[in-house]
Amino acid sequence: MFFTRRFWLAGVLVLGTILPHLALPDAARACPFCAAVSLTFSEEIGGANAAVVAKLVKLPEISKKAQGNAFGTADESGKATFEIVEILKGEKVVGETKNIEVVYFGDAALESTFLVMGIDGPPLNWGTPILLSERARKYISSIISLPKEGVERIAFFQTYLEDKEDLLSRDAYDEFAKVPFSGVRELKDRMNHDQVVAWVTDQKVPVSRRRLYLTMLGVCGTPKDADLLEGMIRSDDRQTRAGLDALVAAYLTLKGPDGMPLVEDLFLKNPQAEYVETYAVIMALRFHGQEEKVIPRERLLQGLRLILERPQLADLVIPDLARWEDWSSMDRLVTLFKNSDDESSWVRVPVINYLRACPLPAAKAAIEELAKIDPDAVKRANTLFPFGGAAVPKAAASRGASSPSAQADPAVSSSAGPKTADGKSADANGAVNNFTNATAAADQAPAATKSPASNDPVDQQARGKAADDKNKADDAATTAALKKATAAGSEASGVSEAWKLVAGLVGASIVLLFIFLAILRGGRSAVVETSSMRQTR
Repeated sequence: MFFTRRFWLAGVLVLGTILPHLALPDAARACPFCAAVSLTFSEEIGGANAAVVAKLVKLPEISKKAQGNAFGTADESGKATFEIVEILKGEKVVGETKNIEVVYFGDAALESTFLVMGIDGPPLNWGTPILLSERARKYISSIISLPKEGVERIAFFQTYLEDKEDLLSRDAYDEFAKVPFSGVRELKDRMNHDQVVAWVTDQKVPVSRRRLYLTMLGVCGTPKDADLLEGMIRSDDRQTRAGLDALVAAYLTLKGPDGMPLVEDLFLKNPQAEYVETYAVIMALRFHGQEEKVIPRERLLQGLRLILERPQLADLVIPDLARWEDWSSMDRLVTLFKNSDDESSWVRVPVINYLRACPLPAAKAAIEELAKIDPDAVKRANTLFPFGGAAVPKAAASRGASSPSAQADPAVSSSAGPKTADGKSADANGAVNNFTNATAAADQAPAATKSPASNDPVDQQARGKAADDKNKADDAATTAALKKATAAGSEASGVSEAWKLVAGLVGASIVLLFIFLAILRGGRSAVVETSSMRQTR
């Protein structure tokens, strides 16, 4: 079969590589500090052809071989018989079927109630039954009729957060984790403030779920809660500071600009601050720059610029400086490039991409100067991020070079481009968005690219050397293609460059289409597997 499981997994990997390069609207992003653990019941049922509530009426037969087994396990081919009690989805597919036979190795008593989902067919391929309590059955029946989005939907799941039944608690959390921050914010007037505070301060609550509750507290909290969060930030207890990204974000939401000095002194200015904590604070500032409006972007940039004084970590914030059009940092970044050594050499490619995104004439001159120092870094920037240095439209270049207000206010949104002839908004700073989106994947996975012990010179030197060796090998393999692309690019006009970008996007769309089809195919099988995993947890 063409769409094999291996192909599906490869598609997921490619999708994970491509999606960070695509600019998504803020509303499409899920809860910024939450990560869903698994498919929700709604998603599983939505991906199935049929879903029923069924009652166990007959256990599998015990084979002679199993009877002699000390563990008394059922025959591997044995199936239990279930009587359909309620059809949640797929009435036409299920038809007049009253009983179904499903592989089941559990030890539930007869008459126990289960959720069973089927795919493909006919005949349907029934997945692993999920044991339901009476409360869980009502929960499953209720979510079928919920609106697909909106405050009413999220309000329903709020009542099951930290539920006594772990099955329901996990599913409610996963539902919240997939809701955009704007959706969480809409729930403000219906949040149980005291309960949220109790969850935030309960160290028995898993860190992943505490991040959600901290985000909620930032929405419904009071100045008194800001004092509580400040105490947690200052604490020497790691468990108290767990989920620092969400903790700092909530604190700044409640405190506003007055909260910036605390996080700057503890994490951004402090060279002794741990890498993971510094990165968490950067994520909190990034959240405020993109989702919240309580702190002016220029004040956030002031905090991010402090990281430039720590060259080993500077690459973490350079994409944000470009994304938010902070061209005032150009001279500082050029100096960082020139002064970088084995412990901070990875800053060079981000600096080049920042300069490629910058519409000011001085940026092009800086690239030419730095290319004489390290031509390989410039080549890697062009190779690894081909769209990052796309020519800025003349309107953007003119605005960046001649408009005093644009230069004085780096907080101007890079998506606020000029109007086209038909009145629609055009992205005047596409180079900024392309560059910052292309580097998002590295930003989102610091643990995989940097060691938490980033202050260890030996460790950094080893990592820097390994990265350089790999980059040189990649350079050798791509030099011919790069020369050809460079020659073609030098002859192309602004119009042809635009067509190249369009062609690239069309090609990416085709790839995504195939991946989408593969996921649809593989996802149907994943429904059965996910049900099995949920049953075993």
